[in-house]
Amino acid sequence: EVQLVESGGGLVQAGGSLRLSCAASGVTFDDYVIGWFRQAPGKEREAVACITSSDDSTYYADSAKGRFTISRNNAGNTVYLQMDVLKPDDTAMYYCAADIDRWWCTYYTRANSADTDYWGQGTQVTVSS
Repeated sequence: EVQLVESGGGLVQAGGSLRLSCAASGVTFDDYVIGWFRQAPGKEREAVACITSSDDSTYYADSAKGRFTISRNNAGNTVYLQMDVLKPDDTAMYYCAADIDRWWCTYYTRANSADTDYWGQGTQVTVSS
């Protein structure tokens, strides 16, 4: 059974940092492209960052550039999202997703649940002002 499990969320003050983790099991992790998404109450899901399987190239949404860093540890089957200088607008449920398509990062901003291979259950991030 394939599982993606997010962790590392919590409550933090504006300007603070959090590191989210996405741990995968049941898949050959190296083969999968991994993305982070978020969804705030009443808002549509938003793509945040993506990292490829082939060469660890990274992609970021404008809202994440300069503040968030995505990385992966294939030996540990884990992808991280380091979030710095957090703002109240970053408050959301954060999800990771995995797809076998090596080009997925080039269109992950248009990803939908049905076409993406695997999704995690999410971890809540709350940033207080």
